[in-house]
Amino acid sequence: METLSPLRKWATLLVLTLALAIIIIDTTVLNVALATIIREFQTTIQNIQWVITAYSLTLAALTITGGRLGDFFGRKKMFVIGAIIFAIGSTITSFSHNVPTMIWGEAIIEGIGAALMAPATASLLVSTFQGRERAIAFGIWGGIAAAAAAIGPIIGGYFTTNYSWRWAFRINIFVALLLVVGSMIIREARDTEEKPSFDFLGVILSSLGLLGLVFGVIEASQYGWWFAKAVFSLGSHNLNFGRFSIVPFSLLIGAIFLSLFFFWQAKLERQGKTPLLSLKLFKNRQFTSGGLTTLITSLGLSGLIFTVPIFLQAVRRLDAFHTGLALLPMSLTLLVVAPVSGFLSHRIKPRTLIQIGLFLTVLAFFVLRQTVAVEATATTFIPGLMLFGFGMGMVFSQVNNITLSAVSVQQAGEAAGVSNTLRQVGSTLGAAIIGSVMLTALALNMTSGIKASSVIPTSLKPGLTQLAVAQTSNIEFGGGVDTSQPLPVAVKSELLAIGRQATVDADKRAFIFGALFAFLGLIVSFFLPNSQNIDQAESVAVKSKTA
Repeated sequence: METLSPLRKWATLLVLTLALAIIIIDTTVLNVALATIIREFQTTIQNIQWVITAYSLTLAALTITGGRLGDFFGRKKMFVIGAIIFAIGSTITSFSHNVPTMIWGEAIIEGIGAALMAPATASLLVSTFQGRERAIAFGIWGGIAAAAAAIGPIIGGYFTTNYSWRWAFRINIFVALLLVVGSMIIREARDTEEKPSFDFLGVILSSLGLLGLVFGVIEASQYGWWFAKAVFSLGSHNLNFGRFSIVPFSLLIGAIFLSLFFFWQAKLERQGKTPLLSLKLFKNRQFTSGGLTTLITSLGLSGLIFTVPIFLQAVRRLDAFHTGLALLPMSLTLLVVAPVSGFLSHRIKPRTLIQIGLFLTVLAFFVLRQTVAVEATATTFIPGLMLFGFGMGMVFSQVNNITLSAVSVQQAGEAAGVSNTLRQVGSTLGAAIIGSVMLTALALNMTSGIKASSVIPTSLKPGLTQLAVAQTSNIEFGGGVDTSQPLPVAVKSELLAIGRQATVDADKRAFIFGALFAFLGLIVSFFLPNSQNIDQAESVAVKSKTA
């Protein structure tokens, strides 16, 4: 195998982390431009949210396939093709003037490009770096992955406020061009074992299964986890499930297709054929525990990025750009701590670094819970956000290295696809759970606040309570209770005050769930290997198992 110079190695890392950054940034950049796009397109928030939902669905459904295609045809090749497709999708999105065009550009075409690029970035790191260098490289890679989610709102807010939200996508075209040019320094890697055929049925079954599960999780806050909160519409057609929400049916369908997928994969392996996903991967404790840790830590990260901006916009009335800036202490801490933790991994065991990081993350959630109050400012959150960034920086610097070092270089694309899918599902599940927790708490807090108020007349309380429960999403984003009849100024002010306090209390409850996620990750981390050189013995073991 060709020996790469140090300069070429680290330049490769720069190209791969840049690709990862634009993929993750794209999942958050639209959130801060929702109001502007709704006005331009003369549409509803539900329609625009479908764009974001569909992007997450595409990523979750196709990332395993993207990793496997890299194993088959070359990871560098899939990386370049993914960058080109991503640029095409960004171009379509930036010139779109209606929701269907945005769905095609942002959600489907960009999503396919991202699904090809994301696993390639991780698997190419595995084939490029070894030993201590790999730990440092994954430290930088993991720090970028975590920080990019917080940087996205800053970029989206800046372009939306000063130019146009469209430039947040047009900039992707230039970045993708840099990636294609930069790919010239990347060494090609693929699975060198003979692959007689590609598992197309596996692609269909896994995609449908993940679509069902992720759709159910994302839409739970909109339609209800069990009983219907709203009627599900598909185009101009309403689908009626009686008293029940579409969510349990979607989850059931997803589970059925995934069960069929795993049954089909096992059958192919018994017949000596090549499945889309080798189930032998999950027999390796290092890979499985690393993947589960990735999934669980993503729950907490997405939960924090969901809750703090809601407080800053709803209670402190910050605009999108300044809300993104408020998260900067966390992003900067992540970017510094993650690579430093990579350097420390030859002195401190990777599992120990992860466990220290998760413990600090639990503490960070409790610090943030004590911090949040109606009078709190963005500055007040700095200690908690920095502590969170410190903890997550240590986690993300090592968890991907541990997970992907469990497999041979030949299996890196397949393993990276699974790992990225778990991270995507974790982020989606975290946002859905935290969102559902906040909406439920907000409705209860608004109801109790209105009933206990001495300012609101008793005759108005029943009607305002019903409106508040029906408009929790509007209240959550600082819109207040919208009534058809004019209210006295004192009552309006009281409703706003109740809404702010209800949001604070809902945030406090959400931070408890975030702490529980981090603590669960800490428990799972005890199943990680407790050795110093995680990328040597484990890879040999997996090679022998899968031979």
